[in-house]
Amino acid sequence: MKKTYSEPRPNDLIITIKRLGINGEGIGYYKKKIIFIPGALPEEVVVAKIIKSYPRYLQGELVRIKVKSPDRVPFPKDVDPRVGGLELAHLNYDKQLRFKQDLITESLAKYHPRDYKNYKVKRTVPAPSPWHYRSKAQYQIAQNEGKIQLGLFAPNSHDLIDLPSMPTQSEHTQKTERAIKRLVQEKHVPIADFARRRPGLKTIAVREAQASQEIQVTFITIGKHIANLTSLTEACFNLEHVVSVFQNETQWDNSQVWGNKTTKLKGKDHITEVILDHQFALSPRAFFQLNPVQTQTLYTEALKYLDLAPDQTLIDAYSGVGTLGILASDRVRRVIGIESIPDAVADAQYNCQLNHVRNAEFLQGSVERILPELQESGVNIDALIVDPPRSGLAKSLIKTILTVKPKTFVYVSCNPSTLAQDLMLLTQRYNVRLISSVDMLPQTPRCEAVVKLVLR
Repeated sequence: MKKTYSEPRPNDLIITIKRLGINGEGIGYYKKKIIFIPGALPEEVVVAKIIKSYPRYLQGELVRIKVKSPDRVPFPKDVDPRVGGLELAHLNYDKQLRFKQDLITESLAKYHPRDYKNYKVKRTVPAPSPWHYRSKAQYQIAQNEGKIQLGLFAPNSHDLIDLPSMPTQSEHTQKTERAIKRLVQEKHVPIADFARRRPGLKTIAVREAQASQEIQVTFITIGKHIANLTSLTEACFNLEHVVSVFQNETQWDNSQVWGNKTTKLKGKDHITEVILDHQFALSPRAFFQLNPVQTQTLYTEALKYLDLAPDQTLIDAYSGVGTLGILASDRVRRVIGIESIPDAVADAQYNCQLNHVRNAEFLQGSVERILPELQESGVNIDALIVDPPRSGLAKSLIKTILTVKPKTFVYVSCNPSTLAQDLMLLTQRYNVRLISSVDMLPQTPRCEAVVKLVLR
């Protein structure tokens, strides 16, 4: 380890980092109380200061490093380290992969699902490229003293960090965002002013289909009639690869980025991505994995674990634009997808036509409501694949799964903690055969896992 020395200031703490937390922060101890220090790595000795004190833990800030970890790598240049999405960018990539594998095993050890010590957790599959992989950029826009800022909020704040570059974003999405920022200034498009409640442009979302290189732009606005938005839309079509522009309307008090109403302003209804030789049309609000190249690895693992048969009915829960169900459709008699977002269901139905799939249908509504209805109507639920949000499976859904008892069952998880909690209940009737970890979001602590469950 490399040592550097300097005198600490009054109130500075010298902390030895023991391990990484679930959000990628360094963890140490001060007066027997745990302290979280973002940017610090295990085995490092750091100088830190306390930012906030809570009854059970402390929130620290890294001042400088006295003893540096051999696993530390340079943080990307010209990027504010406060920005989200780069929490592990200072850690060697091989160690990032090990960290994500350990996240799964540590979550299992915390919640103790049945027989968890015997689970086989495979080494995390690395991404082909740990940089420039993100196919969607969703940047907030604001105006400060006449200067436009476009980027992301600092964690737990409304401080907007201007992002002239973001090393995990694809080159095309970044280039398009920067060009639109210039156009907003040139066209004098009003920007939403939260302090004065003046409507305007709030967020710019740019999505790229990496297979076709098509780019879809969505202006998320507060208010419908935004001055010069038509002129801005026309100008966007002079940008390379832009094929469609949409407007999404939201409200002042909406804590989510997106509102409920989306209108096409000009261009194509969809952009088209390709996964495992299948085409998938994407509308602005439809969920799709942010790393299309690594998505092929993730879905290959999931389909491999499903053990499907030609006479089976497969339920694709949280189906999004229908990706997994359509990819599996040639292996089963019938596919039924369930998705809550209407736009995604429409995309899934269109994707069936696009791929000439005739044995799949997609239903709009909550999985918790529709799955029991399918069972009551006499549908044979032979196989199940679930890909829920970070909150995991609702307890009511787990109860239904344990009642229906599909023979083959795969759980795709983006949160090891909620996965482990769900497995506590699911292992009442299922054994966990193996867990495969896939790195979908390098440089972040986010971890994706594919779990093969076998009915006892």
